[in-house]
Amino acid sequence: MSSPLQIQAKRTITTKCLLAVSLLFWAAPAFAQGCAMCYSTARAASKDGQRAIARGVVVLVAPPLVVMTVGVGWAFRYGKKRDQERNREHASSL
Repeated sequence: MSSPLQIQAKRTITTKCLLAVSLLFWAAPAFAQGCAMCYSTARAASKDGQRAIARGVVVLVAPPLVVMTVGVGWAFRYGKKRDQERNREHASSL
């Protein structure tokens, strides 16, 4: 028979898996954003034009990725610092 902790762990894992799958399905329409006219126009461009389009995509994607990476890094750093302070306070109160 499973202990209450094992049952809770299984529920947590199941919930996280369902959340991940639902997020994947929710984002599925984003994969259909390549319109035929944009694709054919980019395909008909010269090699230099295609390289410019590829660089433009990178230029447009890079700033949000950098901002999000820095933001998540700061959030984890803050969380870790907060947890260490709480552990010190808890240890000193004992």
